[in-house]
Amino acid sequence: MFFTEHTKIGYILASPKGREILLKHAPELLDSPYIFFIKMKGLSDFVTANQSINRSEDWLRTVMSELSGVEYEIDTNTEILPLSNYESDRIPVGCAEIVAAESVGKWDVFEIELHGPSHGNPFVDVAINSQFSCDGYSVDINGFYDGNGTYKIRFMPEKEGQWSYRTNSNARSLDGIEGQFTCDPANDTNNGPVRVSDTFHFSYSDGTRYIPVGTTCYAWTHQPIELEEQTLATLSNGPFNKLRMCIFPKAYLYNENEPIQYPFAGSLEEGWDYTRFNPIFFQHLDQRITELKKLGIEADLILFHAYDRWGFSEMGKSADDRYLKYVSARLSAFSNVWWSLANEYDIMWSKEEEDWERFASIVTNHDPYNHLISIHNCFNFYDYTKPWVTHCSVQRVDVYRTSENTDEWRKQWGKPVVIDECGYEGNINMGWGNIPGEEMVRRFWEGAIRGGYVGHGETYMHPEDILWWSKGGELHGTSPSRISFLRNVVEQSPNGILNPIVSEWDAPAAGIVDKFYLYYYGFNQPSYREFTTSPGIQYKVDVIDTWNMTIEEQEGTYEGNFRIELPARQYMAIRLKAVALKALSYQTGVQ
Repeated sequence: MFFTEHTKIGYILASPKGREILLKHAPELLDSPYIFFIKMKGLSDFVTANQSINRSEDWLRTVMSELSGVEYEIDTNTEILPLSNYESDRIPVGCAEIVAAESVGKWDVFEIELHGPSHGNPFVDVAINSQFSCDGYSVDINGFYDGNGTYKIRFMPEKEGQWSYRTNSNARSLDGIEGQFTCDPANDTNNGPVRVSDTFHFSYSDGTRYIPVGTTCYAWTHQPIELEEQTLATLSNGPFNKLRMCIFPKAYLYNENEPIQYPFAGSLEEGWDYTRFNPIFFQHLDQRITELKKLGIEADLILFHAYDRWGFSEMGKSADDRYLKYVSARLSAFSNVWWSLANEYDIMWSKEEEDWERFASIVTNHDPYNHLISIHNCFNFYDYTKPWVTHCSVQRVDVYRTSENTDEWRKQWGKPVVIDECGYEGNINMGWGNIPGEEMVRRFWEGAIRGGYVGHGETYMHPEDILWWSKGGELHGTSPSRISFLRNVVEQSPNGILNPIVSEWDAPAAGIVDKFYLYYYGFNQPSYREFTTSPGIQYKVDVIDTWNMTIEEQEGTYEGNFRIELPARQYMAIRLKAVALKALSYQTGVQ
């Protein structure tokens, strides 16, 4: 194929000759922190993208004339198949050493570890899986190579009882190995994977209500060990039960350091071998996911992102697919895993919709446990009505209006709305990263009242560029404690959920008609509110200060038309509970 003025700049930069020509005429691209966005554009759009750099039509014609005749190729998906003759016929079938537990709890990880051959390239030369069976039910689970002649098959049993298994492999020593284990009842801290429930909400597999209160630490697992441990300590004392995190390292503003390990063999200077994963990198990821599980935190794993100087966002199709199959085999058995196909999928220049659909098919077909899965936008929403999408992972598309859209998005997509990026509490240069804590908390409350779930992030300047949003560390903002307060309020609602109801024009409300109401007044500051309720129903009324985190129960009961006095402060809420409901046990969990 030949370049045109509409060819994405990413393709030009990916071509050695094209890169040389373009950087000669636009040298500022070499160090641009916004190169990820620029790669999405064609040259004709690039000419007019920055008015401070006056590029003319002559500039475009000059570049295009030099690019004329330069060819480039779009990668085709050429799969590498396992070798039929990987091991000699002299190798006995099933002779590999096996290590496996005799029992495991429901929803925990049962792992088969096999010590076998390491010649050639076992990552692509060897395929291994196992069939697990219990009381007439069976499931096939893919395994993976973990380096140094070690192969692993991880299984998360969702049924108690006696399980048997038998391995299958093109490597004779790994084939036909049989065994048994017992799946015991789940322990008190394991409620199973999170599932969608009540259309717009979530529960664990055992029915316990799950209220996602998320935060973002994109690159926290790529930092020095001391900083990662500090991040875990911060999370252990915070309100968050979901963490958005990238599998691949990230390169962007305030995140210029190199990761400790890389996901593939090779180097930036000499290139990466996308057929050989780096087991140490993934073993570290395993450990951190396990530690999050101990803290009761879901690991919302971002599989792809554009903020990359190593080339992982621009791998070919076969490398993409191999990577997805590897992480699915390796990580699916962790009960606290969510899949996010991408952070800001629409700024990844080398991926098209057909790629994302293929990725979704690979992950869902290789994850037998049906973990939650979504995809996150930058400018343009994905089609969240796609059947594989379990919930909507949304970034705000307006500088100011974000959570206010939640109830409309619920109607549009018919699925849970998780606003994973509503802007960040902080003080950096970017508008997305310098909202005050008051506004962060307001957006949380607005989204909750409208029946969704808003995510947290923090971007306060730091002398060593340790910003929570990227590297983790410590939290410095004012919003986390208020977010914890909101979480408690939601937990105390009937069934631990909030659904929007028709309310007055100037204040959103959630609840159950004639039983429970929660009104939120945001940045307005009324000194009183008047209510009209159905006759014959008495209510207890709470005045909630969402910023100062106080709940003041009003004396007596209220019925019909009544007035509630307020302190004329911002960020107030009012809760009405029908007296008949007062005896209910408001707690997290489906009632």
